[in-house]
Amino acid sequence: MKKIQLFSRLLLLFVFTSGPALAATPVPKAPSVGAKGYLVEDFLSGQAIAEKNADQPLEPASITKLMSAYVIFREIRDGSLALEDKVRISEKAWRTPGSRMFVEVNTQVSVADLLKGMIIQSGNDATVALAEQVAGTEASFAALMNHHARELGMTHSHFVNSTGLPDKEHYTTARDIARIARALIKEFPEYYQWYSEKQFTYNDITQYNRNKLLWRDESVDGLKTGHTDSAGYCLVTSAERDGMRLISVVLGTKSEEARADASQSLLNYGFRFFETHKLYDGGEKLTSARVWKGISESVDLGLAETLYVTIPRGEYKNLSPSMKLQERIIAPVSKGQTLGRVILQLDDKLISEKDLVALQAVDEGSFWQRIVDEGLLYFE
Repeated sequence: MKKIQLFSRLLLLFVFTSGPALAATPVPKAPSVGAKGYLVEDFLSGQAIAEKNADQPLEPASITKLMSAYVIFREIRDGSLALEDKVRISEKAWRTPGSRMFVEVNTQVSVADLLKGMIIQSGNDATVALAEQVAGTEASFAALMNHHARELGMTHSHFVNSTGLPDKEHYTTARDIARIARALIKEFPEYYQWYSEKQFTYNDITQYNRNKLLWRDESVDGLKTGHTDSAGYCLVTSAERDGMRLISVVLGTKSEEARADASQSLLNYGFRFFETHKLYDGGEKLTSARVWKGISESVDLGLAETLYVTIPRGEYKNLSPSMKLQERIIAPVSKGQTLGRVILQLDDKLISEKDLVALQAVDEGSFWQRIVDEGLLYFE
């Protein structure tokens, strides 16, 4: 592949979007927290800032309900379910052990109330009722959960229930949990606001959100707690400060206080020592390339999605971007076809690598054009 440097472009972008250059800040090691596994990553770039056992399958407890919520939100978006729909509470849902919304068997409860009961109160009864409404049985709903998990790239997860009650075949990882958290925030901002609500009253019973950071840190606006004896105390948190959003996942701590403290430490570390920049918009022309035997002699190249990068504070000026293009591009070319790579390095360390794609299609040229280009290629 041909390598093309992008230094001048990145420099201009830096001058016009980043303000005065800041001195690099020495980055210490990530905080040591007492968890079986953890991960803190940037929401926009998806880059991990700190991690421990992030790909080790662990019990998620009620963190599972993030996956359940995603499935239900998809059903609402697709028109198969509505917030005002009434759900009959089955005996199975009513009898489900663990945290509860305190719905009563055979009553009719709106999808909106059940979602709040699941998200804010972590109600197992509400979650099972919603699962049965969507898929008929909780087992069938778990199959939907696994389907959507695969679509999201959650390659180390498997769900057998909607609530997170212990089962040896029910597991996920810190990295997979961060992936579903990002999907919820990105795809369903209209429902994400429920994760910041501190209390919910149903049937004259008021219960409080178990995420202590909602009270401690005004930048925190979600997401979910979890606890069983075998999983320990877990917490997925998202916070936004000065336009930068981080997601932290902490699994298997020893207490409510420990999971809150660990999450706060990881968030503070990420915000203090790292920064995120937008480099290139999705669909923006970054370069063009010669196309042989096509109706057009060139094709514009860019990224399918906007590219963000997360780096240590003050290191922006040391980013080294480059592109590698396919040696010979022969028509036909389809829109979105991968024709190279955009590579970002910081002090010779690979930071990010993304596909460089065709921004438009190029059909085959005429018979005469193909013959001419075949001759020219002979001398290339």
